[in-house]
Amino acid sequence: MSDNARKDTPEQAEFRQHCREWLAQNRPDEPSVRLPQTALEIMTNEQLSYLQDWQKAAYQAGLVGCDYPVAVGGGGRTDCQRVANEEMVAARTPYFPNIIGLGMAAPTVFYHGQEALKERLLPRLFSGEDIWCQGFSEPGAGSDLASVQTFAEKQGDKWVINGHKVWTSLAHFAEWMILLLRTDKSHKYDGLSYFVVPIRSALGKGVTVRPLIKITGETGFNEVIFEGLEVDDGFRLDELGKGWQVAMTTLLHERGAGELQTPRAGGMKSKSTHANNTPNLIELARSCQRDGRPAAADPLLRDRIMQQVICEQGLNHNQRRSRVPALLDHPMRLALQNKLLASEIAQDTAALALEIEGAAASLYMGDENAPAGGQWPLCYMNSYGMTIAAGTSEVQRNILGERVLGLPKSK
Repeated sequence: MSDNARKDTPEQAEFRQHCREWLAQNRPDEPSVRLPQTALEIMTNEQLSYLQDWQKAAYQAGLVGCDYPVAVGGGGRTDCQRVANEEMVAARTPYFPNIIGLGMAAPTVFYHGQEALKERLLPRLFSGEDIWCQGFSEPGAGSDLASVQTFAEKQGDKWVINGHKVWTSLAHFAEWMILLLRTDKSHKYDGLSYFVVPIRSALGKGVTVRPLIKITGETGFNEVIFEGLEVDDGFRLDELGKGWQVAMTTLLHERGAGELQTPRAGGMKSKSTHANNTPNLIELARSCQRDGRPAAADPLLRDRIMQQVICEQGLNHNQRRSRVPALLDHPMRLALQNKLLASEIAQDTAALALEIEGAAASLYMGDENAPAGGQWPLCYMNSYGMTIAAGTSEVQRNILGERVLGLPKSK
């Protein structure tokens, strides 16, 4: 029995058994196409269809949206999403494609949306039938999020939206967007409001989505142009001018302060995903040769690998601690710290993998001589996006210093 299972309540223990039995019988077949390393890099309809089918099956089995009320499409359980996540990670199932919907849009809509909107949007979000994206960053407003200039003007009973969003992951497949915009130009924070907007149905009718090609060659990022898009006031979340407060709900969940509704790790091997973690790093060190010997035979390299193992294990235990109220000296510290550390540990792990590979690290996917199928160079390049997303590492350190440790603001 795992450490997590030993602490289960009777409800959680029964649900864990259900998850294990269902996963044992319904683990999906290997995909016929290569899947990207995370949901944020999905590029093709074939990739999306495979992952949507998996998410829908898991939702119908009760493994998604577990802790949300039944009235909005959830399972009506208590602290059981974590149990489902743990069992899916253990079973090495694929990730869910609707990561932004599950991890950010769902809690934001649930806490700030009208009941009719929750009942309309959340079931299809949980099932993965409707993919969601996040409209926060703009060309002139990234780390300074409160400076967004996308503007909504009230015209009759409609809002007319004009503006430009960028770095919008999954917008090329999204039905819906969570959108932070400005409704009053005279106030920086109080002039912000928060909407959910249908963008796929508005393509060519006020919405334009343009792909942005990353250094990896993948096109998960996009820019989204709004030109006179009309939306009903019923798509607004919370009160007018409360957009900043609503956005904080989104960001807290994006940064890990709320339990994500999708597994954070794991994944099937071969044609599916490559988990950036130390077991795979150790496997790489054993398979790569240096001066006629496995790289793992180098004692200095083994020491560096063990340092990464220690960091990864420390992060895992911090995540466990974050679920014990008595161990939380500040409600945000561990959650915000984990986002910062997880992204940087992943980057350091990938960088070490490239050192292990040596000159072969220049070989990319598609080259039959590339170690681990060329996945580690891809991990390394993708890692920079995670140290930027949800606030850069520098912003995260400022938040921890100012809001958690009470240090004076830096000038």
